[in-house]
Formats: sequence, structure tokens, C-alpha cells
Amino acid sequence: MPERRIYLDNSATTAMAPQVLAAMQPYLNDVYGNASSLHSFGRDAAAALDEAHSVVGCAMGARASEIVFTGCGTESDNLAIRGIALAARRQRGFERGHIISTATEHHAVEATVHQMHELFGFDITMLPVDDAGCVAAADLRRAIRPDTVLASLMLANNEVGTLLPIRTLADLCHEHSVLFHTDAVQAPAYLPLDVNELHVDALALSAHKFYGPKGVGVLYLREGTPYLPTLTGGGHERGRRPGTVNVAGAVGAAAAMKYVMQERIVQAPRLCALRDRMIAGVLERVPYARLSGHPTERLPGHASFLFKDVDGESLLMSLDVEGFAVSTGSACTSGDPEPSPVLTAMGIPRDWALGGLRITLGYHSTEADVDALLETLPMCVDRVRRAALEML
Repeated sequence: MPERRIYLDNSATTAMAPQVLAAMQPYLNDVYGNASSLHSFGRDAAAALDEAHSVVGCAMGARASEIVFTGCGTESDNLAIRGIALAARRQRGFERGHIISTATEHHAVEATVHQMHELFGFDITMLPVDDAGCVAAADLRRAIRPDTVLASLMLANNEVGTLLPIRTLADLCHEHSVLFHTDAVQAPAYLPLDVNELHVDALALSAHKFYGPKGVGVLYLREGTPYLPTLTGGGHERGRRPGTVNVAGAVGAAAAMKYVMQERIVQAPRLCALRDRMIAGVLERVPYARLSGHPTERLPGHASFLFKDVDGESLLMSLDVEGFAVSTGSACTSGDPEPSPVLTAMGIPRDWALGGLRITLGYHSTEADVDALLETLPMCVDRVRRAALEML
């Protein structure tokens, strides 16, 4: 192992905050009852679960009853898209129905939308994006049809960091009675999330992206939104997601939400400055490098680069040898030798897209971490480029 190890992959997962683990501990050891049981052990667990619903809901401007705990952000996206689209189609009496999304979504959304077409007969429209990954409101307006039941557009892109104007896009959908879901998994640690400001009908989160535990997600489902449970087997979570609830995970998600609400006021501007310093340094020191995603409307701490004629996986491993943890894009697609579908949808040429690299800072990132990266990255890019030339 290298002498130093610097973690710069916070969009893949974050380190659990110590206070989150402390909040969870009693529900891992002592308060272990099933929250659906009527005896005192169950009532103790149910009280903790109720409190977790309230805390997460309050943090997002939602009612406790509008919060559903799931197994992860991917499950939250799946439940929202399937449950809302199927219920809205049935409610409105459409034979097929129509869903709108983009090719730059996380696979949890993109694959689910395509399955809704292939297995459930929905028509789908995948909106184009520009070279920064942005969606034009005019394109969304043109895509809406009389039978459109749902649009799913992510708040913050996990791969290139671009932020979409979700309030504007959601309002446009609502003008045409189209329900709106957003994958906001990347956002809570860095951006305020108020579902009433965003005007969304459903929103997905994952606790391990904001210093909480893995294995627990959150689905916000606005009261009155048509919804058909696509998992069956019990009445948990007000009948919307069956299965014994992970009480310790829910408590951890609530503690993590409290933590980031306090910290992001200071951390977001700090990380913006650190991110901009890193971007300027990389573009200055590495030849044939460019930034991907929007230059300013992007997540704090999120920098994504393209290096021409570089294999991103080789660059990742070269940096790993030097002690840096980064990503070539979404952690869910690592190991795929083809260009990222997100970069392809943005119109990035193959010789640039294969060299995509995502560097994401977190609460524990320091100026020294960025300085060390800026010293090492040019050497690693040069090493990978030379190796590629030697193989020709």
C-alpha cells in the first residue's frame, strides 16, 4: 500500500460521521425489536422510526408521512418511477402512457425507464442534453404529450456534477398535469433540499452519499401523488414499501441529515473554493485536458475532467498506486471499457470520453490533499499516455 492514502471519491460514497454511528448504536444492540410488533420492544423501535420520519421530513420541508425508508437510492428511484407511472396510467385511463427522462440519468433511473417501455408498454422520450449535460426547458415542453404521466430528471449529475433547474422543469411539467420525480442522491451534503421550493412530486436519496450508513435510502412521495406499490408482501411504511424496516439505518439516515444541515453552511462554500482551485490547477498543469459538465452550475466539491488519448481506467489505477482514490465516473459502471453513456450523450468524442475522470471532494478534504493531487496527476497522465504509445 502507498504511504499516503487520499480519498477523493465522495460521489461514490462518504465516510460515516461519528455522530451517525453513535446514534445508530442502540438500535444495533439494545433496541432490536421489530417496529411492527405490538409489544414494548416493538413500540420502542417504532418510536425511533417515527422520529426518523419526522427528522428527515422536516429537513426537506415535507411531512413525516411523506417519507418512505428504502434499501438504497436505486430502490427509491425504482419505486418512484414504477409506482407513479403505473398508478397515473391507470388513474387517467391511458392504454400505454408516456414517460420522459434523459440518457444522462443514473442507471437506476435510465434502466428503469427503459424497462417500463419494454415490459410495461410505456412510450418513452429521452431528452437531449447539451455539451455540459443541461436539459433545455424548450425540449421538455416539446416532448410533453397528452398521455405523458411522468418526467424523471436528476437534480445533480453524479458523473459530471451539472445541476439542473429542477423547479423550472417541474413547474413546466405541472402546467401539463405531468408528475415529476428527481434523483437527488448527490445533493443533500452540499445543497439545501426543500421539496416545496423544488415543486417535485417524488425525490430519491441515499444515506451513504451524505455521511450516513449504506443500505438505507429515502423516497419522498408527496401526499396525493398516485402511487402503486410495486413490491408486495406487507403494510410497512404506510403500505408503500413492504418488508421489515431497517430501524438502525433509518435512525442513521436521520442523524446524517441533521449533520449535513449543520455542516453544509460552512462546507459548501469551502468546497466550492477548493474545487475551483483544483480545476484551475489541473487545466494549467495537464496538457490536453478539459473540464466536463457545467463550468459553474455544478456541485460543490465535484470536478470531472477529460484527458485526450488517455484510458480512464488506467489513469485511475495509476493514481491508486500513488495513494489517490478517484473514479472514472459512476461507481456503478466502473470496469466498463466503453465510453461513458453520459459523456456520449453530451457529444464528447471517443478519444476524449475514454479519458474521463471524476474527482470529488468531501467534508474531510483539505488544501494539502488538492496540492498533493496537483503534484501527482500530471505525472500519472503522462505515464498512461506514454504506455499507450508504446503499445501502438
